[in-house]
Amino acid sequence: MRIIIIGAGEVGYHIAKTLCRDNDVFIIEKDEDVSNRARQLDVQVIQGNGADVKLLNKAKIDKAELVVAVTGVDEVNIVACMASKILNKKVKTIARVSNPDYIDRPVDVREIVGMNAMVCPELSLASEINQILSIPEAINVENFVGGKIKMIEFKVAEHNRLVGKKLAESNLPECCLMSAIFRGSKLMIPHGDDIIQKDDRVVLVGKPEAIEGTRKIFEETRKNSGKIAVVGGGKVGYYLVKLLAKGNSKLTLLEIDKKRSEELAQVLPNVLVINGDGTDISLMKEENIGSMDAVIAVTNSDEKNLICALLAKRLGAKKVIARADRPDYAELFEIVGVDVAISPIQATVNEVLKFTMGIGIDSLVTIEGEKGKIIELTAKQGSKIINKKLKDVHFPRGAIVSAIVRNTEVIIPGGSHTILPDDKVVIFALPSALPAVEGLFS
Repeated sequence: MRIIIIGAGEVGYHIAKTLCRDNDVFIIEKDEDVSNRARQLDVQVIQGNGADVKLLNKAKIDKAELVVAVTGVDEVNIVACMASKILNKKVKTIARVSNPDYIDRPVDVREIVGMNAMVCPELSLASEINQILSIPEAINVENFVGGKIKMIEFKVAEHNRLVGKKLAESNLPECCLMSAIFRGSKLMIPHGDDIIQKDDRVVLVGKPEAIEGTRKIFEETRKNSGKIAVVGGGKVGYYLVKLLAKGNSKLTLLEIDKKRSEELAQVLPNVLVINGDGTDISLMKEENIGSMDAVIAVTNSDEKNLICALLAKRLGAKKVIARADRPDYAELFEIVGVDVAISPIQATVNEVLKFTMGIGIDSLVTIEGEKGKIIELTAKQGSKIINKKLKDVHFPRGAIVSAIVRNTEVIIPGGSHTILPDDKVVIFALPSALPAVEGLFS
């Protein structure tokens, strides 16, 4: 595909890095230093304003199939997408938007004003953290097919009853499938003879009630107090606290800027807002951060988030979650002791990837960095995989059909099941297996 990316900051750079191997990528970026960094990739860089029609024409907008506008200015992104649509009615457009006046959900569609998708990375990150906190034992939670299918990732503790057992002996609930095992830096598509080990991170996919039934297997002995602390009162922190306030949690919000703290205290009357630094050990002890069920560090500094999360863990917090703006840092954060590290960039990357795959992806989620992907798609009449038993399909080794939804029926498939036209299909796949999956569903 010919793709134009407007803005080469952390979001744009990471999207370009992901796409440039298999696509013809142009970048339009105003800042000289940022442009020079982008030139290290296999892309063509044009320096200037991405909403400038002359520069869009220079990037051959008339031949482009996708425009991704991800500067730090919402209005530039919106205008760039609108201008692109005027110059090329067939081009697909994605805009990064953060202002709550423009967007009130993680992903929205505004085709009437020239955007096939609007993505709010901050709201996506807050929503993802809220999902994880809704199931205390989980380190990742995602919904598919309108909530008919749930994916949860758990960590296997030392005394878990599954340790040392073969997958075939695990007695997981029906309508539930273990789709993947992450072991150290390795990812496995498990089979019945695979033995579950301590510290494995297992991915379960199935009906929500079946997945909920597995929670007892991973429960820890310490009871929840309902206390949660959020460090950082920027957009992510504000969005997250608003989501958490809908539940019964006792919320504490730490914000270093005094004026911002006062603003937050006014708009969040049921939240204890403290003006202070989340890396100040005296303050953390004074506010009894070690007693929290969860501490979430979402400041605009990766370094502060790491220090705050590790400090909270050392003081005794049950679970610590850290924002990592640089996706490369997320795995490092978890290696040194952070329970969950999440990058807001990944939500935008996932939305872009949906548009670059030729099989009509309904939903795409990346887990454990970019080691594994879960995709939801609709099987089409005429594709190679339909009306065949799965055992007769040459499905790639690095992928597994985790669930099929047929009208209101949820099927956890075995070898004798078939996929029919219009079925919703949830697939777990290694990135290397995605081209073969595309081939089967195209």
